[in-house]
Amino acid sequence: MRNLLLVCNPSRPQAVEAAQKLAQDFKASGFQLFTISDISISGVTNCTVDALPALEVGVVLGGDGTMLRAAEVTRTQQIPLLGVNLGHVGFLAEVEKVSLDTVVKAITEKSYVIDSRMTLNYSLIRDGVEIASGWALNEVTVERQHATMVELFLEIDGRPISRWGCDGLICATPTGSTAYAFSAGGPVLWPEVDALVVLPISAHALFSRPLVISTQSQIVVRIESDQGLLSADSLRNFELIQGDRVQITKDAGVVSLAHLSNTLFSDRLVAKFKLPIQGWRGE
Repeated sequence: MRNLLLVCNPSRPQAVEAAQKLAQDFKASGFQLFTISDISISGVTNCTVDALPALEVGVVLGGDGTMLRAAEVTRTQQIPLLGVNLGHVGFLAEVEKVSLDTVVKAITEKSYVIDSRMTLNYSLIRDGVEIASGWALNEVTVERQHATMVELFLEIDGRPISRWGCDGLICATPTGSTAYAFSAGGPVLWPEVDALVVLPISAHALFSRPLVISTQSQIVVRIESDQGLLSADSLRNFELIQGDRVQITKDAGVVSLAHLSNTLFSDRLVAKFKLPIQGWRGE
């Protein structure tokens, strides 16, 4: 029996409708279907994360936020995630809107291609003791929580870089460079670039430019104000106090994304931001 994970954003009727259609087609193709989503679909078994069996692939119906939640489940088993574009083009799903029959055919025949994405590892050190750790696909942020500003001190590879009074600081992977980091004025990195982006948010300083650094570097953010908030992909959050140190490095694990064909990030960028390309004479 081939096991498949179906993840759906239950607040989007179009996604729920597509999930129901996919469930019927995958069952007819011999798949056993499971979901962790808060929906009820005929022929699909609702499971907790711990109760899921070994899975072959995950199909995600929703936006990039739904993809991030699905990656929480599939990363440890290295299960590829195929995001289905339902009209809102993200950077993790397919570029082109495709028929659901095409998705079923590609997964049944295993004709999809795998795209591995780097992740971040973070640890929260308080009084010399690690009290929390985890990972992120897009970004790790240290931000103000209740105050109007947070005081942060940045170190890279054991050397001081700068101190900022700011709204926060983002450390992003190339995948995350088109998410929160992009909104904060950071550069866009192609997914295959082996680098990290570090940038302060609304810093009160003459120097507050985005930094592109090696994935071999260790980033340390020290909290110098009374409080702050550590967030990983906006899914895992920890309250910070003065003196806390957040250490960020490239993680050894990856998240596997599945695509129906070899798509270029250039096409994804143009589709997402509707960039003007009319008149281009290339093939």
